[in-house]
Amino acid sequence: MPPIDRTSIHRKFDLSGKTALITGGGRGIGLQIALTLQQAGAGIILTDADGSHLAEAADQFPLKPQVYQLDVTNSKAVGDLAAKIASCPDIMVNNAGVSRAAPTSQTTDEDWRTVLSVNLDGVFYCSRAFGCLMAQRGSGAIANISSMCGEIVTRQQSVVTAYNASKAGVNMVTKTLACEWARFGVRVNAVAPGFVQSEMTGKYPDEVVNAWSDQTPMGRLGQPHEIASAVHFLASDASSYMTGTILLVDGGYTCW
Repeated sequence: MPPIDRTSIHRKFDLSGKTALITGGGRGIGLQIALTLQQAGAGIILTDADGSHLAEAADQFPLKPQVYQLDVTNSKAVGDLAAKIASCPDIMVNNAGVSRAAPTSQTTDEDWRTVLSVNLDGVFYCSRAFGCLMAQRGSGAIANISSMCGEIVTRQQSVVTAYNASKAGVNMVTKTLACEWARFGVRVNAVAPGFVQSEMTGKYPDEVVNAWSDQTPMGRLGQPHEIASAVHFLASDASSYMTGTILLVDGGYTCW
């Protein structure tokens, strides 16, 4: 029996020589994704709507990333950034996202529009600007950050109509673009996290967070690095025959 070629296996996960652009990368899951992709060898382009988050985040990287303040809801700003960057990134992670938790009766037009604008419009604008360039080049990988809430309504957090609708939209955008750009060498996938320990979930009271853990087969919330590892997989050649996939990383929550 021939020996296992571990070098070949590791090479599939190596991102050396590639560049990755991450939106909403100033903190939380986005920052962890950026750090993980740099550890895998990628050059990092970090964007966030909050300039102060960017400045703090940049100091955490062994190799200084390129940083750009970017509002993903502004299609012109997204297009301007695509024109400004010297060459189209090899990897794009659409991570920027927000949530507004309230019963539908208390969800304002502004709340609805904000969530849909950031979570769904932002994914479309960034994918259109950078994905089209990838298609012209003939290669690229896009990883969208969706949510298990794009597929189900959770029991302890069912009052997030706008968030759930936006993530369901992200899933369909992912599948549609995957079909459109597959013949041009561009893969488009999404990671759908369950409940993850982050700034967003940290806003909820302990009894709600404990309920989420109890309702998850693994008995705990996920960690940002566990989501980042899934993104790394989808960005790498290890997932070369995957496109249009919504990869659940939810501790088994959706299995019940």
